[in-house]
Amino acid sequence: MEREQGEAFMPRFDGQGLLAAMAVDADDSSPLMLAWMNAEALALTQETGVAHFWSRSRQALWKKGETSGHVLEVIEILVDCDQDALVLRCRPAGPACHTGARNCFYRRLEQGRLVRVAT
Repeated sequence: MEREQGEAFMPRFDGQGLLAAMAVDADDSSPLMLAWMNAEALALTQETGVAHFWSRSRQALWKKGETSGHVLEVIEILVDCDQDALVLRCRPAGPACHTGARNCFYRRLEQGRLVRVAT
């Protein structure tokens, strides 16, 4: 009950110590990217105001935009009801996707095929 109704922040990490973090544009709430956070990434994000994540493929902590300069300035962190997912309202300093697209959701599924959408 406290986790769902109270004021205490008690993130519920999964079996791998992760929780989902959806980054959205702070101005229009459009999706930017979905990534994973462990406790260290969450703490660094809160401390610095810049999004940090855990790379499941590299098994390493990473600061978004560390090499590209396309950081995500975190304006607000929203927490879902059972505290196992976050929404990061961000101001992106360039494309959010590593492909150079504005966001990672630049294709839609249409009759079993991926079709590029305008971003």
